[in-house]
Amino acid sequence: MKHITPPQLAEWLQDATRPAPFLLDVREPSEFAYCAIPGSVPMPMATVPARMQELPDDAQIVVICHHGGRSMQVAMFLERQGLGEVINLAGGVAQWAQQVDPAMPQY
Repeated sequence: MKHITPPQLAEWLQDATRPAPFLLDVREPSEFAYCAIPGSVPMPMATVPARMQELPDDAQIVVICHHGGRSMQVAMFLERQGLGEVINLAGGVAQWAQQVDPAMPQY
């Protein structure tokens, strides 16, 4: 499984020459409402198996959670289901707030 750091993801999102990844946030609705990386699509971890058809087949998917544990589990699941390129955001939104967006609320 591939991993990406928050600074690497931020650089990717700012690079107009690269197709943007699909940002899949697997945290709970209350967590997503509190803070989220702009452009992220909420899909709580427990709902992913039933909602897989909503995921793009033709885009790289970066899976996001609070610290990177739940997203890693979902990324492994999606890989086993044969989805294209799935990447885990190492450190999750917690590290994103520390390394990329210090104004983001933390919990």
